[in-house]
Amino acid sequence: MVFHDLTDYISPCYEHYKTLGIEFDAVYSGFLASAEQICGCLKFFRGFDNALKVVDPVMGDNGKPYKTYTPQLCRRMSELVRVADIITPNLTEAAILLGESYTPSLTRETAVNWLTRLCEFAKIAVITGVVIDDRYFNIAMERGVEPIFADYEHILAHYPGTGDIFASVLTGGLLGGCDLQSAVENATRFARKTVAFTYESGGEPRNGVMLEGVLGELIK
Repeated sequence: MVFHDLTDYISPCYEHYKTLGIEFDAVYSGFLASAEQICGCLKFFRGFDNALKVVDPVMGDNGKPYKTYTPQLCRRMSELVRVADIITPNLTEAAILLGESYTPSLTRETAVNWLTRLCEFAKIAVITGVVIDDRYFNIAMERGVEPIFADYEHILAHYPGTGDIFASVLTGGLLGGCDLQSAVENATRFARKTVAFTYESGGEPRNGVMLEGVLGELIK
């Protein structure tokens, strides 16, 4: 992997946008590689207070944090989710945020408990990839409202980027006027289609999902 660190570019971008008087409908963060990047995101979230603030707290998967995510960085991510309107952790990330031990499946009661506690951080919490009674769900809750369980048929394959796709389609749906249940169900359906299309096409897992082949589904 080759990358170019643009951490020092975040604050100048913010200052430039403010100078231009630009306002955003949403500000959305994904994988962050350092505490400095989290500071930059906090500046955007606090500086564009009228924007929908979405945090996909990309910290780990399969019960383990990524190697770059130190305990300090996990604590800083906990700070970031507390200024968000919507957070979309996977099951591993939800456990990290809540200080819980990871388990590959939850009871329905525990799932609701986790959602309720995550809603103390953000108004809307979504947990992706939750197994309940051998069925797969993306689950969501708006603070003070009944939870949403969007089930999907699991495909025995793993492609990076599906969480990004889910959170992006969810955010787009909400900005377009969908209610939370419709946005979660549409995002779940689309993310699953990208995985199915890639799996059936024999796509190389390291390249992620073959998103282009199903983009048309978003405009139906």
